[in-house]
Amino acid sequence: MQGAFTQLRRFLLASIVCVLGAALLTYVVDPLQLFRPSRSAFYSDDTRVQNAGLIRSQPFDTAFMGTSLAIHFRQSDIDRALGVRSLKLAMTGSNSRQQAFVLDQAMDRGARRVIWAMDDFIFVDAADIEADPYLSVDLYRGTTKGIASYLFSAAMAKESLFALLRSVPPLRQSLTRAAPYLPVKFALSDVDDIYALPRDFDVANGYNAKRTLAAFTYITAPARRRFLGEGYGYDAMVSHFERDAVGLITRHPDVTFDIYFPPYSILQFVAMRDASPATLKIVTDLTSVIAQRLTQLPNVRLHDFRAIKEVTHDLDNYADVIHHSPVVDAKVLSWLARGEYRVDPTAPLVLLVELKAQVAAYRVER
Repeated sequence: MQGAFTQLRRFLLASIVCVLGAALLTYVVDPLQLFRPSRSAFYSDDTRVQNAGLIRSQPFDTAFMGTSLAIHFRQSDIDRALGVRSLKLAMTGSNSRQQAFVLDQAMDRGARRVIWAMDDFIFVDAADIEADPYLSVDLYRGTTKGIASYLFSAAMAKESLFALLRSVPPLRQSLTRAAPYLPVKFALSDVDDIYALPRDFDVANGYNAKRTLAAFTYITAPARRRFLGEGYGYDAMVSHFERDAVGLITRHPDVTFDIYFPPYSILQFVAMRDASPATLKIVTDLTSVIAQRLTQLPNVRLHDFRAIKEVTHDLDNYADVIHHSPVVDAKVLSWLARGEYRVDPTAPLVLLVELKAQVAAYRVER
């Protein structure tokens, strides 16, 4: 019996030593750079986690926010086009609560300008930020709970061990090349590459009219068209806009907000027109409210890129009905730099009226 207790004590002691050792390893390597910046850091495409470290470790004066429509922008391109030191914080599938929370953290760390790609669908109903299962508010806030969850994470211990092995000179080159194909998240050696398309990406193959029309056919099929309006409710979305966008902006009167409506393809709105007209009405009514409210705020410049026919009607610019190519990314940055397509505060609905007319007149050529 005594021997069994001795073995149990040894097992428990060994377990404690292993757990503490893993936590120490994570603290020393610090793959997220929560405690200290690193010159030899690697980065992850898991932006909801990675952003917590970027905000703490990177120098920046401008925060760039959006969903998957903004995820492929490169920070170097933003910096060059707009003359800023940017930090890309875009998160695929993110909602307004998540975006507002992350932007709040970035402004607390010194961002004096925000560039915000504002999709209408970010204002659908979502979990309260304190209970969000996909975003650790404690990690961003650096609370005891958040730091503990980081240090005692088996996943972070694995990443730390891999980073340690990768730092060994004889292994560095081979492990760095192999990292994208291994079950590790922190595989990117350049912060500019976070969720960016490879520099040799075949744009013509990834973005073309065939893909766009196929996506349009898919989402408007009778069996799937109901999903076009999933989560859309006018009153709730207006309420979320007021809370997450207007509330955030008014709390930071010293920050300049460049907000833009992304240039979806015309087929996004035509799909709603043909398959879910109630959803189209919600979208246009909501953006009417957004345009009128934001243009009255002194620290906001609002741009609407949805009615630029030479872009939005050219289906070769898209991979589906909303996601535009890197060519359009560059155009967006140039429009922002030159202040083009800015919504006039004295006539905030002009560009929306033009979009409505285009949607009503458009006929799909299959």
